[in-house]
Amino acid sequence: MRTLKFLLKKEFSQILRNKTIRVAIFVMPIVQLIVIPFTADYEVKNINLAVADHDHSVYSRQLISKITASGYFRLTDYTNSFKSALKSIESDKADLILEIPSGFEKGLIKENEQKLFVAVNAINGVKAGLGGAYLGEIIKNYNNDIRLKWVTPESFSPFPVIDIRSSNWFNPEMNYYFFMVPGILAILVTMVGGFMSSLNIVKEKEVGTIEQINVTPIKKHYFIIGKLIPFWILGNIIFSIGLIVAWVVFGIVPVGSLWVLYASISMYLFAILGFGLLISTYCDTQQQAMLIMFFFMMIFILMGGLYTPTESMPGWAKIISQLNPATYLIEMMRMIILKGSGFSDITPSLIKLGIFAILFNSWAVFNYKKTS
Repeated sequence: MRTLKFLLKKEFSQILRNKTIRVAIFVMPIVQLIVIPFTADYEVKNINLAVADHDHSVYSRQLISKITASGYFRLTDYTNSFKSALKSIESDKADLILEIPSGFEKGLIKENEQKLFVAVNAINGVKAGLGGAYLGEIIKNYNNDIRLKWVTPESFSPFPVIDIRSSNWFNPEMNYYFFMVPGILAILVTMVGGFMSSLNIVKEKEVGTIEQINVTPIKKHYFIIGKLIPFWILGNIIFSIGLIVAWVVFGIVPVGSLWVLYASISMYLFAILGFGLLISTYCDTQQQAMLIMFFFMMIFILMGGLYTPTESMPGWAKIISQLNPATYLIEMMRMIILKGSGFSDITPSLIKLGIFAILFNSWAVFNYKKTS
């Protein structure tokens, strides 16, 4: 234990006396946690719309007003020619074209039906899909409004009516930040813990202090534990600061137990720090370690379920996501913070993280070459 205390004192001194590392560990994650949720938004707004109105009637103007009042669309071109509206798409001034045919109002009143044409710029598939869906829903609501105006109170509908009432559980207001912030916090802990631990042993090699440690009687597992514990403590501190930022800035208060939450993050830190130390044992320079960790970090972020659900990935990608420790942390964070899940709900994920932790740390101890 005396040897371990000496190693821990040395590691904390090296970490805390470096101003750059202090900023990277404490300041950067807080700034990122505040900024990223405001930018990483699934909701598409300010979609540029060009309207080719061949009718110029009261109904067509009401429809256009309803679309622009929704807040999702911005009218950039209003013309009576489809060719003119098409030029707006070709010059990237419009994302969608809505063509209102001649006799639109007359067809609705006399024939009780009418057709509209929507042309979508599908270069940006996400924007095209959401924009087309938004526009279709607004037109559908407009159609329902017109139907209600035409129905007299005395009329009787022979058709059965199904009344659907829905309830949003765990996130009643469908607040986007409640879903994204826990996942982003998990990724920030991953980035700080992974990068810092992957550079740790390599830095000792570059400055030459590793040779001094190698000639001491310090055992390999003590050396790895001495490298692991300081970043494990710092990781929990960063996570605590992140929870405070999530509460102050976004109003997110964990529904579940803090004990369960910290048990999850603690187990995950053992796994990701062990992975970083494993990479560090294989590299000779900090540049090598950073490049390798950056490669894996992209996999952790993009295939961990932060932006897209793992269930919608192809089969081969699902296998990779199951080998990704970040997948289990992101899932557990959302379950505990939003649903209030307990140990019984997250036990399978905790067991898998425990296996990762044992595997990575044992591998790091085995791979660390200590010469005497």
